[in-house]
Amino acid sequence: MRLFTALLFILYSLLCAYAIKAKSRSRKKPTREAPLGQQENYLIEECVRNSYTVNSCSKVFCQPWQKCVDGACLCKLPYQCPRNGTSVCTAEGRTFRNYCQLKSYECQRPKSKFRSRGSCKLQDNFEVSLKPENASERFIEVKVNSQKKFICGHGWGMNEANVVCRHLRFLEGADRIELGHPNDAWDSSECLKATCRGIETSLAECSLARTSRGDSKLAKVVCHTTPRECSSSEFHCVNSKCIPSDKTCDGINDCGDLSDELCCKACRGESFHCNSDVCIPKEYLCNKEMDCLTGEDETRQLCAGRGGERQRAEETEEESMDAERRKIKTFLPQIHCGIPSHTVTRRKRIIGGHPAREGEIPWQVAIIRPGSHVTCGGIYIGGCWILTAAHCVRESDVRASVIWTGLLNMLIWSHRIETFSLKRVIIHEDYNPQTYENDIALLEMNDKYPRQMCSRPNTVAACIPWSPYMFRAGHQCKVSGWGRAEGNQRQFTLQWGYVNLMSNCSEIYKDRYFKGMECAGTYDGSVDSCAGDSGGPLVCFDSNNVAYVWGIVGFRERCGEAEHPGVYTKVADYFEWISRHTGKAAVSRFNV
Repeated sequence: MRLFTALLFILYSLLCAYAIKAKSRSRKKPTREAPLGQQENYLIEECVRNSYTVNSCSKVFCQPWQKCVDGACLCKLPYQCPRNGTSVCTAEGRTFRNYCQLKSYECQRPKSKFRSRGSCKLQDNFEVSLKPENASERFIEVKVNSQKKFICGHGWGMNEANVVCRHLRFLEGADRIELGHPNDAWDSSECLKATCRGIETSLAECSLARTSRGDSKLAKVVCHTTPRECSSSEFHCVNSKCIPSDKTCDGINDCGDLSDELCCKACRGESFHCNSDVCIPKEYLCNKEMDCLTGEDETRQLCAGRGGERQRAEETEEESMDAERRKIKTFLPQIHCGIPSHTVTRRKRIIGGHPAREGEIPWQVAIIRPGSHVTCGGIYIGGCWILTAAHCVRESDVRASVIWTGLLNMLIWSHRIETFSLKRVIIHEDYNPQTYENDIALLEMNDKYPRQMCSRPNTVAACIPWSPYMFRAGHQCKVSGWGRAEGNQRQFTLQWGYVNLMSNCSEIYKDRYFKGMECAGTYDGSVDSCAGDSGGPLVCFDSNNVAYVWGIVGFRERCGEAEHPGVYTKVADYFEWISRHTGKAAVSRFNV
């Protein structure tokens, strides 16, 4: 009897525990680490967990009034904006020199939204309200000075709805959009057709064109108010909104913070898939503005014959502040890097390959100790700065080493060769010589040409990548150096060849592979870096043939053998470290 009672008690305890666990599971708020269910066909789960948004400069470009810091777009101060541009007025009646200064000021004081172009005038007015006030789905009424109009249903989408709700201080934007017929008592013979990019905070920033309504419906919106648990068939936006899973990766910013478009294996419908796994609307293609990080939305091949579409897009933007935003971007300082003067041609390999020609690899430098041959390679990145591997240098090398630029053949002197002494050596503070973790160093050269910042006609800086998503596995990149050839033979001429970025480095090198490393090579080992190439560049080209130093030649095993690709320091992971020493303006091609 006691045994039977004990068994009943144990069974009862197990049932209670199961019930409590099931109840807590049902109440648990879905997290971004949860299985993505139906989203898996389109979304990259590992990427989704990073919670990227429209302010993540690892995925998107920052706006002119923002700067990229540690992967986030942060607001500049107004004085950091360009001085050029058209004056604008805020809702508080304050005039700013240009749109960029207003937006940077708005970052600190959200009530200071854009109201109109030009200096502020007392009679100017712009108000947005929802009618009727007691309904969940409401029409949008806009009052411009003394005239009131509703927003048209034609062209009404989530971009416009999110801006309307954001204007009314529903910061997460809209939950959904609707269309409907208004009360006959309302004057609605005309309406305003709204066209927004979706990043605006005031509807006044969008294009608003008066048009005859006829029998068409008007726009309605439901703004996001209360967070709720997302169902298994919904996507959980970073801002806590829930949207249907089939609304992800379609180029439409349904979340309002763009988190539904930044981690996509593929794109739905007619939206365009960037190499960085971002989906952009087809309207963004060939609009003379790079929206993909590596510019594939603006290539000559894609944009051939689209001149008419560009013209129509520019005419539409004339009434909105989007054209002003794009114009201000042209006023921002941009460094010129990564564009060689020589036409790039294909060569087979470094090991036993063909020599480079003049101007073919203008960012390649040689690090030489007196009385010796090339010790290591390096990469010119602008100013007086050289990037190389930490295992190539020591702090005591300041007096013992020199930098040679323009060197092609170590046995033949050329008037293009320049020599520079070193001012300082900066080795990464966490470099581990046993494991090659953080194998990166900066060399600052002494400027022997006043006010020229060590730059000579035969050198071109390679661009520094700021995002680890700019190039991915399978991309073909270019490696160069004076390293050993087949049979361990010394090379006296600069060699280069193409290798592919690889995704299985951790499987090959296991406990020798760390964050900040990347593998590149060929599966048959026919192209590889070798001893003596260390510190040199692995350069990847974007869609406009601009060169970015993606990797620094690091360690390898048995160079030129299949299944043993070279290991490189992944430069994008060290962008902040580099810019901290050189100054961000010296190495930031964009997002300054």
